[in-house]
Amino acid sequence: MGGFCFLQATTVTVLLLAVSTAVVQSCPPSDRAALLAFKAALHEPKFGIFNSWTGDDCCHKWYGVSCDRETGRVADINLRGEAEEPIFERAHRTGYMTGYISPAICKLARLSSITVADWKGISGEIPRCITSLPFLRIIDLIGNRISGTIPYDIGRLHRLTVLNVADNAISGRIPPSLVNLTSLMHLDLRNNRISGPIPRDFGRLQMLSRALLSGNLLSGPIPGSISRIYRLADLDLSRNQVSGPIPESLGKMAVLSTLNLDMNKLTGPIPMSLFISGISDLNLSRNSLEGNIPDMFGVRSYFTVLDLSYNNLKGAIPKSMSSASFIGHLDLSHNHLCGPIPVGSPFDHLEASSFVYNDCLCGKPLKAC
Repeated sequence: MGGFCFLQATTVTVLLLAVSTAVVQSCPPSDRAALLAFKAALHEPKFGIFNSWTGDDCCHKWYGVSCDRETGRVADINLRGEAEEPIFERAHRTGYMTGYISPAICKLARLSSITVADWKGISGEIPRCITSLPFLRIIDLIGNRISGTIPYDIGRLHRLTVLNVADNAISGRIPPSLVNLTSLMHLDLRNNRISGPIPRDFGRLQMLSRALLSGNLLSGPIPGSISRIYRLADLDLSRNQVSGPIPESLGKMAVLSTLNLDMNKLTGPIPMSLFISGISDLNLSRNSLEGNIPDMFGVRSYFTVLDLSYNNLKGAIPKSMSSASFIGHLDLSHNHLCGPIPVGSPFDHLEASSFVYNDCLCGKPLKAC
């Protein structure tokens, strides 16, 4: 009798676990309603990516939706319109979607990531309420027509690791609170209409590895605090209106390998530290930099790209440039350089276009001295 009771109790326990598991795996009605409101604000006529958004369980086979196994709440929305997605590879075309991102997503209290990327036609603004989602780690809205500003209190999202709003029509300033995103690793604001200065305390973003801010209307100086971001490997401020000198401290950063500052209003000399650092992709072209090219090249100098064109540099090309470990693409054109072009590597594989429109350079590949 005791064995029968034990077996019966065990069976009931297993059944209860099975029922509770089934409940956890089914999204709550509030999440389902929020997703349907999100869907209602968007229009995708070509591929029917929302055709699977039917039935009561939004955690099961709803395209681009995934849920947390423990809570059963919607955790991720991942909708990409680029050709790499299988649905688009088969059709040999990319996606196109119009509409706007509904504030209804803010009702998804356990949302960890929202990716609505490369749809080209989605407009409207970033919902202000997005900063009320405490578990949000990824915001990826690249490649749309989103306008308005970055939410002023974006710094509330202390778990955020990725903020990518590149290739949109976002305006306004970088909100001061952005520097409170102490978990941020990837910041991509490229190709928008963002203006004003880069926050002076930008260096508080201690986890940042990529800061891509090119193609905006940013002005003012490069904050010296950037050099305190130990993990920063890629800094792109090109095609802005940034002015003033280049901080010497940028050349002393531990892992910085790409520094693109081209097409700005930078002045003053080129810091010597940039040529004995770990930077391998250095583009300072189309500024108003002055003085001589620092004669600081050595075996630690390794450049896949070194572009100093369209500045006001003068003097001779440093002979020490021949001692660099490697220089792939070199462009010194459109300056005021003078004297013989050094012989040997890397100069023996370069074309005349790398040296034209200087004051009096001579020697191969230009005319003889």
